[in-house]
Formats: sequence, structure tokens, C-alpha cells
Amino acid sequence: MRDFMRNTAAILWREFAAYFGSPVAYVFIVIFLLLAGFCTFSFSRFYEMGQADLRAFFDWHPWIFLFLVPAVAMRLWAEERRTGTIELMMTLPVTLTQAILGKFLAAWAFLGVALVLTFPMPLTVAYLGDPDMGTVYCGYFGSFLIAGAYLSVGSMTSAMTRNQVISFILSVVICLFLVLAGWPPVTDVLSGWAPVWLVDVVSGFSFMSHFSAMERGVVDLRDLFYYASVIFFMLFANGVILQNRKAA
Repeated sequence: MRDFMRNTAAILWREFAAYFGSPVAYVFIVIFLLLAGFCTFSFSRFYEMGQADLRAFFDWHPWIFLFLVPAVAMRLWAEERRTGTIELMMTLPVTLTQAILGKFLAAWAFLGVALVLTFPMPLTVAYLGDPDMGTVYCGYFGSFLIAGAYLSVGSMTSAMTRNQVISFILSVVICLFLVLAGWPPVTDVLSGWAPVWLVDVVSGFSFMSHFSAMERGVVDLRDLFYYASVIFFMLFANGVILQNRKAA
């Protein structure tokens, strides 16, 4: 177990440092911060709402992540396969599970850094009013989890192809489906003709229905189990795909 943790941590830190050795990481962070701020203050009319909370800020995260997270994930394995370095990685004294976890956690930590850098938002809200900071923390936690779920999908699609663009498109399509499944306009249409249990089942597969509760400051074990299940399943599929490629 100690060797497992040490090897995973070694890959994690190597990959995490590699993000900041490239200008792409800084471009991603700047774009994320600009989009989050623009959507919150322009589209959601943050100041006009007159409420000291960050619901308008967190509402946009699933949609911003829908495109930015697959852009981060598309290089995880596609680049390794394109350059042939995946064969070299497989010869190192690390298991496939360690490599998958290390690369995934490094990318997730990078996304966490991008979220932390939005700290001016809660500071602004605290200056303008008296927000419930527990709700703010829950919103950030939910954003971090949904980013991890998107990332796990992107990691799986990245393992499927050498082409990063194809990986990006596949990831966006899968994540979009998982978002729209529980989006109120979609569930409202379904409720017009489908039985309630079917609407609940479809909504239960959605990122949005599990994210909205955390936005409101509610941490439900079912939501945590859902995100953990999605991440586990996608990373397991990632391992199966890579193992089959290796055997071939």
C-alpha cells in the first residue's frame, strides 16, 4: 500500500508541475476566471439581484466546465498515445491504476487551483453583505466535484483515441447529455407525458440535480455517492480501455 501511494503521488506531482510548465495552464485559468466573472456580473446581473450570495456565480459552473474541463482532459492519454510515450510509461515500475489515478488527481488538483483563484467573488459578497459562508463553501465543494466528474469522462474519452479533438468532442457530448438529463426545461418537457418515476430516474443521472442541492448549501450522501460512482466508473472504463490497447 505504501508503494502504491508513493508511486501515485510521484506521478501526481510530476503531472501537476507539468501543467504550470506550459502557457496553456495559465491561458486556461485566465479564460475560466474571465468567463466566470463575465457570466456572473453581465448575464446574471449580480448587482441588480441585491442578494448577498453566490448562486448566480455557481449556476454557470456546469456550463463553463462543460467546455473547459474536456479541454484539460483531452491531452491526458491522447497525447501519450500520439507521441508513443504511453509505451514508455507502461515499462516503468508503476501499475496502470497508479498512472490513471496520478494523472487524474493532478488534473483535478489543477482545476482546484483555478477554483481557488476565484476567491475575489466570496470576498466581494462578504463586503457587500452578510452571506452564509457555509453555503458558499458547499457551492465550491459541489463545483469541485462536478469538475472531477467531467474530468473523469474526459479521461476516459482521451484513452479511446490518439486525436485530442475527437476526445474533446466525445467528452463534451457525454457531459452535455448528463447535464441536460436533469436540466429543468428538459424535466419539465418529460413531466408532460412521462410518469413521475421515469422523470426521477432520468433526473437522477444528471449532474445538475446533484449539483443544485450543494448550491443551496445541502450536502447529501446520495449526491456524494453519485459523484464518487461516476468518477469510479469512468476511471475503471479508462483502465479497461488502456489495458485492451496494451494487450493489442
